[in-house]
Amino acid sequence: MELTKIPLRFTMEFDFTWVLLGFPVAFTLGWLASRLDLRQLRIENRQAPKAYFKGLNFLLNEQQDQAIDAFIEAVQNDPDTSELHFALGNLFRRRGEYERAVRVHEHLMSRGDLTQPERDRAQHALALDFLKAGLLDRAEAALRKLEGTPFEEEARLALLSIYERSRDWTKATEIAARLGKSSLGSFSTRRAHYLCEQAIASAAAGDSGKAVSTLMEAVAMAPASARPLIDLAKLQNQLGQPQDALRTLLELEKTVPQALPLAAGMMASIAQDSGQQQGMLELLTTSYEQTPSIDVIEAIVKLEEDPVASRRWYAKHLEREASLVVASKWFAGEKLEDEHHHALVQRALDQATKPLMRYRCAACGFEATQHFWHCPGCQAWDSYPARRIEEL
Repeated sequence: MELTKIPLRFTMEFDFTWVLLGFPVAFTLGWLASRLDLRQLRIENRQAPKAYFKGLNFLLNEQQDQAIDAFIEAVQNDPDTSELHFALGNLFRRRGEYERAVRVHEHLMSRGDLTQPERDRAQHALALDFLKAGLLDRAEAALRKLEGTPFEEEARLALLSIYERSRDWTKATEIAARLGKSSLGSFSTRRAHYLCEQAIASAAAGDSGKAVSTLMEAVAMAPASARPLIDLAKLQNQLGQPQDALRTLLELEKTVPQALPLAAGMMASIAQDSGQQQGMLELLTTSYEQTPSIDVIEAIVKLEEDPVASRRWYAKHLEREASLVVASKWFAGEKLEDEHHHALVQRALDQATKPLMRYRCAACGFEATQHFWHCPGCQAWDSYPARRIEEL
């Protein structure tokens, strides 16, 4: 019995000793393995930024082709880095390679490990790709998905641009109303423009009643805006309501006097047709004394019954301001002995003054012979002053 117990006790002591010795060995091996992993990670991290910074260097030197190649290399070395994908996609968009930009951002969207902020950012980038490519229907769908995200306001502004370009004034009004409740400020003037556009469409379709009510709504929405009042007065005059039109224009003179040159000609015509020349002449004279204007002086000359008095207005303006346009109009009424040379000089003056009678967009410099509320060049609203180029 004793012979069998001794080996058993010896075996148990032997096993316990090896276990105690195994702990330090296992710890040492684990520590070495972790150091090897860290070293490998440092090597990989050192390689990935090298291509990344190389791309940044090319980008700063405006070498976009080389920058794209460097970023593609960086993405291949580290396909899980979302920032590299964003940089690559933005580069493609800037170069006009919208299809490649879309593929990059769609690849980002398909990743399951993307955080919600990164997913929102990728959705926004994808919408910009479609917008720049002119794919407005796909851009609209992508922008709509950004509701409730940090990109919501930017998306709404982009949607507003899409609806303006497509002249969908109903949807534009809806988006502008939402933007008006945000931190971007009031959009009441923009919404009034949309109502004016809808009124024009209603009038063209023969629904004058709806057009008038829409314009009145626009006046109430933006009382300090000139367009609703001018458009309403035009429509009232066309409908055979000159007195209503005059009252509307008098309201324009009170609330937006700086816009009077745009309506001066219409005011003179309506006053002549309704036999109210004298009252209108006094009003326009007062306006001219406060702010001289070529269009206002033309309306005054139209209302003056005495030809001598009307020509005196041109001379009065030239005493206040040097104006080639007014000088040309004054010269046209002069009687010279040599009629042939008079006609030649007049033709030269008319040719020289044509560019001076244009309107110029204050935002982009686009010039036009007529006044625009919405610039055809840069799509800005209310960017055309009410004065001619010579008066700016």
